[in-house]
Amino acid sequence: MGGWDEFAAAYALFLLSHALPVRPGVQAGLRRRFGRRGYLATYVAVSLAALGWLIVAAGRAPFIPLWAPLPWQLWLPVLVMPFVCLLIAATLGSPNPLSFGGAGNARFDPERPGIVGLTRHPLPVALTLWALAHAAANPDLAHLMMFGGFAVFAMAGSRAIDRRNRRLMGAEWDRLAARTATLPFAALVTGRWRPSGPPPLWRLLLGLALWAGLLAVHRPVIGVSPLPF
Repeated sequence: MGGWDEFAAAYALFLLSHALPVRPGVQAGLRRRFGRRGYLATYVAVSLAALGWLIVAAGRAPFIPLWAPLPWQLWLPVLVMPFVCLLIAATLGSPNPLSFGGAGNARFDPERPGIVGLTRHPLPVALTLWALAHAAANPDLAHLMMFGGFAVFAMAGSRAIDRRNRRLMGAEWDRLAARTATLPFAALVTGRWRPSGPPPLWRLLLGLALWAGLLAVHRPVIGVSPLPF
């Protein structure tokens, strides 16, 4: 299999691997069968495998350039990815009952929501930034379809999470989300956000280490250097 057929099959698997396991009925059945940790581990493993195949399939698809990238477009992923990695490091394991990726949600303080006040959905925002930066640096049809789809998927997912949580949590959602916003920095601009203190140093170091690691493995894994020189 190769060309557009492989790309379409990989894209379909990627979408199904994210859409089906989170449906309430399917998720409940998987949790009963594998347990919470088993479900999460399986979900992450399948998602990463589908993502890897999709990236490879996009590279094998017929190359149809849409425009010649300008120098600033090639630099965009290099400049954006440190912020993406820091956002991921600040999010994982932090209390966030309003989106996925949180832990210890009982410790969440709606009056001082911290990173959640900057955006209710830090991980989807990180995915969106990653996707848009890489779409700008890879303006051929297959990669724009892939990265553009990632960005749309992440933004639509954020809205879907808000709708589901509003329905399930009712007035509690209004209380928890009062000083947050889906749009990044919107709560800060409107004066609703209150910081919870500076992030721990280890989170900053983790974000920088993640960025350095991605730089190191990009060429061996993807086959292309992330640096434009």
